Amino acid sequence: MAGAVDHIERGRAFYASRAWTDAHESLSRADRVQPLAAEDLESLATSAYMLGRDADYVSAMERAYQAHLDGGAGLRAARCAFWIAINLILRGKLGGATGWLGRARRLVEGQEGDCVERGYLLLADMFAHEAAGDLEAAAGVAAQATAIGASFGEMDLHALAAQDQGLLLIELGRVVEGLALLDEAMVAVTAGELSPMINGFVYCGVITGCRAAHEPRRAQEWTEALAAWCEQQPDLVSFTGTCLVHRAEIMALHGAWPEALGEARRAAERCALASNVSTAAQARYVQGEIHRLRGEFAAAEEAYRDARRGGCDPQPGLALLRLAQGDGDVAAAAIGRLVEEALQPAQRVRMLPACVEIMLAIGDVPAARRAGDELQALAERWTGPMLAALAAHARGAVELADGDARAALVALRRADETWRALDAPYEAARARRLIARCCRALGDDDSAALELDEARAAFERLGAAPDLDLPEERSTGTRDGATHGLTPRELQVLRLVAAGRSNREVAGELVISQHTVARHLQNIFAKLGVASRTAASAFAHAHGLL
Repeated sequence: MAGAVDHIERGRAFYASRAWTDAHESLSRADRVQPLAAEDLESLATSAYMLGRDADYVSAMERAYQAHLDGGAGLRAARCAFWIAINLILRGKLGGATGWLGRARRLVEGQEGDCVERGYLLLADMFAHEAAGDLEAAAGVAAQATAIGASFGEMDLHALAAQDQGLLLIELGRVVEGLALLDEAMVAVTAGELSPMINGFVYCGVITGCRAAHEPRRAQEWTEALAAWCEQQPDLVSFTGTCLVHRAEIMALHGAWPEALGEARRAAERCALASNVSTAAQARYVQGEIHRLRGEFAAAEEAYRDARRGGCDPQPGLALLRLAQGDGDVAAAAIGRLVEEALQPAQRVRMLPACVEIMLAIGDVPAARRAGDELQALAERWTGPMLAALAAHARGAVELADGDARAALVALRRADETWRALDAPYEAARARRLIARCCRALGDDDSAALELDEARAAFERLGAAPDLDLPEERSTGTRDGATHGLTPRELQVLRLVAAGRSNREVAGELVISQHTVARHLQNIFAKLGVASRTAASAFAHAHGLL
């Protein structure tokens, strides 16, 4: 008996200091001598969870549930049942989760008056509404849970529900409201008011919300805080994979691509230890994005497929990969479907920049303009700098493709300034490459050369091989520097047509489809004010476009 007491005391001390391995071992030893009380079983369960041992977590929590029931603590038992159900939901075991939620509801319904546990069960209702696609109802239920947490002074419930409500509002496009709720949840984290598991959940949820809201500075701030929290617990397994994924994304934005790949690989390894399939899939998507930008297309394809197998949507990265591989029609079909299917503002924001890029590449300027206009409208509602930069870049690219180099230059300068302020070298280099085209179209060849040299130097530093392999930009101009509104790709098509190539031959030489060639020709005819291939060829000869 004395040995059990010693182990329990040590286990409690280790638990308080977040030494999860020692806490789990000490409490387990005590349990073998004499069955633990309900509260200590909950501590044993939490220690198992933090070590990534889901099965052990559920087993200990089931025993805590029964111990609370036997001791007449029905509400504490209900709370245990709720957390068992949540764990099962996250692992895709919906049948078992439904059963445990049913137990929790019966226990809560048997109590008179309101209680904190009703707030936790509202979170289960929130998940159900979200799964059904009714985000407005889900946000409303989360708000009720937040209020219950506040009224009872239950900080775990209040922070968790506020974070969930914030995520839902961001998904609905109510970004300012959503971010305010995320910030409120983080106050409880930084004040040390939350239990260990809730602390991790709120950290990860808030960072996810910042990413969805295109708020990289906030995401970086909280990711650094999460990393410090994880480092204070050397044997922590849960949440560490998620932390590494977020670190990888931030590194990628700042142009540290090799380091980002390393973090993403480590993230996948840590997630495997905790059987965290969904976050491992996100790590593979991050790897796919970096491989794509570096021109490592086979590795990118494999990473995107792994991400899909793990439940992470590989888009829009996969569509952009197809574009980079020269299959513009496949890319356009994919992004068109994705934009059509995206119902919520946050989903559309994720797809619209890629839609603009792909539609411009295949010559569908009207479709690109529609996507760019929607992106601009969303950016004005959200007010964040990153989304504003994406919208400005899209507008500049569309105006340039439509022949208005002056309007394009204004938008692209704004995008470039914002990307530089955000320390996003790849995006800034892409903006400068378009600025060079604007300058050349306006007859300022010296500025065009300077902008292009700076962009190419950035691509070289990053290892962005596909951007370096583009046709030499200095050669896309004409004798007088005018392109008459034609994009570099349209100039290529026009020159080949003027040389007597058929649509089929042009498609083969440029590695695009005949349908894309035909679309480029339609745009060329419209911009040059001609009605035939012969007239377009004559215009090209007369105006030095060859």
